[in-house]
Amino acid sequence: MSDITVISANQRDRVGKGSARAARRAGMVPAVIYGNKQPALGIELEARVIRKIIHEPGIFSRLLKISVGGEEITVLTRDIQFHPVSDEALHFDFLRVSEKSTISVAIGVEFINDDKCPGLRIGGNLNVVRHEVELNCPANNIPEKIVVDLEGIKVGDSIHISAIELPEGVTPTITDRDFTVATLQSPGGGVKNEDEEDEAAAEDAEGSEE
Repeated sequence: MSDITVISANQRDRVGKGSARAARRAGMVPAVIYGNKQPALGIELEARVIRKIIHEPGIFSRLLKISVGGEEITVLTRDIQFHPVSDEALHFDFLRVSEKSTISVAIGVEFINDDKCPGLRIGGNLNVVRHEVELNCPANNIPEKIVVDLEGIKVGDSIHISAIELPEGVTPTITDRDFTVATLQSPGGGVKNEDEEDEAAAEDAEGSEE
């Protein structure tokens, strides 16, 4: 896990649209910190500072520390509202976490050793089923990425979550099946294999229940 960035903030005495507009006029971005069985806390962040942070990789999977009122609060970014035209951040929702917290986080997948992959060397196509994987992670051990080693992977092979080494204490949120993360297709694509078809069906079923 990378070092935790500390951001200074001011506590907001009032909440609501009027207070939020006033904060934005002053070059600040309103936000709220909630969770961990504590009252919600309204704050405002300096826009120029938070603007840099939100464009860094993994904003939704990295811990931040908010320094406000002489206290440092460890948080995870849960939601960012953007202006529809300017794309400027309008509001943040932060989840308060402790070292003992276990949180659900979407972690990006990185593939390595392309040059050692027999299937790619003969022109096969890597079909990424999941670019991110939802994981249950201890707050103090959130991985920056999941690494998939393609060494030895042949055309027709499927890479399931069980084949990927996860950090200690980190588990998939999906527990009822050994889901597919990627497959290696023959050159030119072709018909999906059974793993892909099963995965697609499962994805459709999940979407219909939301």
